[in-house]
Amino acid sequence: MSDPMRLVVDALTTTGYVAGPLLGASLVAGVGVGLAQAVVQVNEASLSFIVKLASVALVLVALGGLLAGQLSGYTRRCFSDIEKVVH
Repeated sequence: MSDPMRLVVDALTTTGYVAGPLLGASLVAGVGVGLAQAVVQVNEASLSFIVKLASVALVLVALGGLLAGQLSGYTRRCFSDIEKVVH
C-alpha cells in the first residue's frame, strides 16, 4: 500500500477508534432515555440531551487520556511521513 493511502486508512481507523466510544455512549443513553420517555409518556427534548451530554462527558473523563494518546500518535506519524508523501 502506498504511503498516502496508508495515511488515509490510518486516519479513518483513528477516527473510528476515537469517535466510537463517544458515539456508542451517546447511542446507549439516547435509546435508554427514549425507552424511559415512552414508558412514562414524557416528551421532553432537553432531558435526552442532558443525559447524552453527561454520558459523553463520563466517557471522555474515563478514556480521555487513551483517546488523546491515539490522536497524538496519529499526528506524530503524519508529520514524520510528510517527506514520504510529498516526495
